[in-house]
Amino acid sequence: MSNKSNPNPAHHHESAPEQAAISPRKALVGVAVFVVIAGALAGFGIWSRIRADKNLAERTTDLAAPTVIVATPHAGAPLDSFVLPGNVTSYTDSPIYARTSGYLTRWYFDIGAKVKKGALLAVIATPEVDQQLAQAEADLNTAQANANNARIQAERYTGLVQSDAVSRQDTDTYVNQAASTAAQVRSAQANVERLRQLQSFEKVYAPFDGVITARNIDTGQLIDPGAGKELFHLQAIQTLRVYANLPQLYSANVKPGAKIDLTFAEHAEKIYQGSLVRTSAAIDPVSRTLLVEIDVDNRAGELLPGSLAQVHFKTTSAGPALIVPAAALLFRKEGLRVGVVNGDTAHLVPVVIGEDDGANVQIVTGLSLNDQVIQDPPDSLIEGEKVQVVSPGSQTNAGGR
Repeated sequence: MSNKSNPNPAHHHESAPEQAAISPRKALVGVAVFVVIAGALAGFGIWSRIRADKNLAERTTDLAAPTVIVATPHAGAPLDSFVLPGNVTSYTDSPIYARTSGYLTRWYFDIGAKVKKGALLAVIATPEVDQQLAQAEADLNTAQANANNARIQAERYTGLVQSDAVSRQDTDTYVNQAASTAAQVRSAQANVERLRQLQSFEKVYAPFDGVITARNIDTGQLIDPGAGKELFHLQAIQTLRVYANLPQLYSANVKPGAKIDLTFAEHAEKIYQGSLVRTSAAIDPVSRTLLVEIDVDNRAGELLPGSLAQVHFKTTSAGPALIVPAAALLFRKEGLRVGVVNGDTAHLVPVVIGEDDGANVQIVTGLSLNDQVIQDPPDSLIEGEKVQVVSPGSQTNAGGR
């Protein structure tokens, strides 16, 4: 029985150590495989998360980019007339101040009053100046008496010295005294004239024909000399000056003497004609415009200084202008801009506009027919910003879905 169950006992005892030697090796291999698999799974998980974060960042960036509609501008008719705003001012504008100090005793004209040159506007009481003038006149009389006495003495001694009746030294003394007292007379006369001028400033007169547009004083107020307090404000409105800023493009097309039409909101059905009298002869480097002055006759008194005029310029053809929607304009502190797209990047282009009918504007310079113009740019659009471009048709279809 025992031999059948174990015919080779020696062989049985040899295989046991061999199995004991193989088992740890297999265990190490298994552990290595497990580590490799675990590392691969961990690496795959990290790679997946990195890829997901990258996709999320790209998606977030895409969603953050504003969606804009672009279209190319279309050509308009050659531009030969345009309208610009104009500032209306009086021909002469003068604040009136006091030249002497005192109390205001009376004023004669209030705001809106039309006055002629030399009209008495107000009277200022200056008793100190009056007394100083009286003293100066008395000093002048004294100086004249002394000078007259010195002159008589000098003439007498000059006649007597010829016969050696008086000394040459005494004669020279009286002659020099006469000259000195004569100089004192001239000094006293100058002081009297100065005080008379100050006294004349007690009365305030209108320096030119015009309209009183402000009265800043009242009876009894203390008046100080100088520009500290304006008494009246006077404007000459028989002729008005209208100032407009002409784009540099047309600066060579306007000449002094040209007739310019003007319209005003308060006189919507009437056209006034003015004459271009002068220009600043220099382009403003900030706005790239030429300041022009247009004078308009206002003897009828229908127009008011300080109002806004619409100045209608007519020039030679400046070439075709490009038409874009008014909503495409961006008003920035650097000037007027239009957004255009190059690829997926927005750029802000400076432009000069011509006619503006409210819905569309003519772009005189700054764009070309091939530019992709952003039709309704967001106010936050900046130079170099990434945008998502859609065509007008796709935007409409998306809205329909």
